[in-house]
Amino acid sequence: MYAVKEMFFSIQGEGRNRGRYSVFCRFTGCNLWSGREKDRKKAICNFCDTDFLGTDGINGKKYKSPNDLVNQALSIWRTSDKPFIVLTGGEPLLQLDDKLIEELHHKNFEIAVETNGTIKAPNNLDWICVSPKANTKLEQLKGDELKLVYPQENIHPKDYEKLEFQNFFLQPKFDKNYKKNVLAAKKFCIKNPKWKLSYQMHKFIGVP
Repeated sequence: MYAVKEMFFSIQGEGRNRGRYSVFCRFTGCNLWSGREKDRKKAICNFCDTDFLGTDGINGKKYKSPNDLVNQALSIWRTSDKPFIVLTGGEPLLQLDDKLIEELHHKNFEIAVETNGTIKAPNNLDWICVSPKANTKLEQLKGDELKLVYPQENIHPKDYEKLEFQNFFLQPKFDKNYKKNVLAAKKFCIKNPKWKLSYQMHKFIGVP
């Protein structure tokens, strides 16, 4: 069974795949925060801006089988392109398993996962994006994209430069200091061209 907060068709708004049509499947639950505001201050990751609690979002529910989930994802795909799904959360690797990956591939989906990297990813994923969080142990040490929310206390981009990722992105933290964070990230990227600036485009063009 898979507990899903929401599943919808949209445009990828961040990172290397920005602008790409995608089905987003947001799993409930995370290992770094309960999702409840009362627990935020004590959470390992306390700046999350995503609601991943419960199953009350669009197409959100507890899917009984991989086939049920994949058929729902396929039903909301809207283009003639090869279907592309982004498995996110919360932390999707708490629920993602080989059976779901196999069924998605069987239905011709290209599979991307967005993870905090504290759980090793399964094999046979097509795109792995890791977003490290301070005060955690990174278990997924390679992938297609490392996307670091910036700035964070007790964490620095240089800590990750020797890892086996194809793309390195700094994404300004979306909080009350957002403009300041953008300038700081831009300044770092200019001085360190290994890193590219990412931003959450979807928040500015009005898509989920």
